[in-house]
Amino acid sequence: MTRIAEPQLGFADLELRHQGVHLDPLLQAVAAFLDDQATLVEQVRQDLVRGLKNPNTGRSGITPSQALRSLILMRVKNWDYRELRERINDGYTLRGFTNFDSHRVPKHDAFNRAFTRLTPETMRAINQAVVQTAVQLGLEDGRCLRVDTTVVATDIHYPTDATLLWDTVRTVTRLVDKLHEELPRGVQGFTHRTRSARRRMQELERMSATQRQTQQVPKYRELLRITEQVLENARQVVKKTAKVKGMDVIRRAVIDQLCQQITAYRGLGEKVIDQTRRRVLDGEQVPVDEKVYSIFEDHTDLIKRGKQRTPVEFGHKVFLAESAQGLITDYQVLDGNPADTNQVKTSLDRHQQVFQHGPELYAGDRGFYSAENEEHCRQAGVSRVCLPQRGGQKTAEREALERSPAFKKGQRFRVGIEGRISVLFRGRGMKRCRAKGRERFEVLVGAAVLANNLLRIADLLLHRKPARLSKAA
Repeated sequence: MTRIAEPQLGFADLELRHQGVHLDPLLQAVAAFLDDQATLVEQVRQDLVRGLKNPNTGRSGITPSQALRSLILMRVKNWDYRELRERINDGYTLRGFTNFDSHRVPKHDAFNRAFTRLTPETMRAINQAVVQTAVQLGLEDGRCLRVDTTVVATDIHYPTDATLLWDTVRTVTRLVDKLHEELPRGVQGFTHRTRSARRRMQELERMSATQRQTQQVPKYRELLRITEQVLENARQVVKKTAKVKGMDVIRRAVIDQLCQQITAYRGLGEKVIDQTRRRVLDGEQVPVDEKVYSIFEDHTDLIKRGKQRTPVEFGHKVFLAESAQGLITDYQVLDGNPADTNQVKTSLDRHQQVFQHGPELYAGDRGFYSAENEEHCRQAGVSRVCLPQRGGQKTAEREALERSPAFKKGQRFRVGIEGRISVLFRGRGMKRCRAKGRERFEVLVGAAVLANNLLRIADLLLHRKPARLSKAA
């Protein structure tokens, strides 16, 4: 088990604080804000102790406060786990920010284990609490709202049927080799086909457009046959392994885990075989929601947004709503590739729950426009709806509205969210998620949003006058 009690300050820590060794002003303001938010730490504590029989026994581990502050620092600086550990270990001010002080800083994999225990629901609750606190402090009134969607990429290579089949063969073979090392008598009856599978994959990838017309189908048949053979052999191996007896508990657990992984990748490999057979051999157009784009990140969606430079993206669509003060008051990781028009009503409902009133200004690009959405905005009490009409013939009244100074001002305000997305991508590490799994993906997005909001609140507390509070707030 792991103890997560807060460590005590040493005499050296007290002396350095007395001498006035401080962080830079922004991080100092973030630290001061977090000192007053015990509920945020409690949210993290519940995740860290989840599944532990007795969290108060065992060697010392990362405390909830240290985990939360380290995660925030990691996203603020856009560091990886190794650099995060090295920077905290080398600098006293960062030790103070993360509450390690003069205590030993754990290795990078300890941070990874702690962050992995955090759930998307916890990150969402923490972000909501931060926004609510900003409202209570008078830093945000929720009168202006701008919305947009973007795509956060998953950590996969560009998927083709040939590379997905090759991924299946090499991954299942690697796991069977590990199983061979763990079993007392090894694995019997498994044929290695990685060389032949790789050779055919490379031949398919290097074909020209002319060659594909005559040579693609035979090569795909060979690659499919090899992949099916490997998966069938792996199935037989798992079946025989289940009958092996006479092993200790620890080795049995390791073997069972390997068998589970082989079975999971076999299931994904069979889906890849099916979609390849339907698309290449049968000439069928496979629906997007039935495709597998990665056997490692099988939750990946294919996103088409009509962008000329990136016509196809692989990851998840993320909806963001930002206030005039630069706070991201709402974020959603969406399933599939829904139209932006579907997000207007739900975003207004969530804004109403947070601020107890609708925004006075609601601005978005033309992807959010529909007559129904404009009506939703009016019903929510929005006095200025700045959604440019998409397609169709504009009436004279509509032309006059979109040329009015108020509408143009609203659209100039809307453009600001593009800069916020750029900051999240370049500065907070949200451009590509390198963590594995859909939950880790959502935690990354939530952590990037949290880092952004805390820095904005710190800046407002240091340099800006509080926004005017509405009566409802």
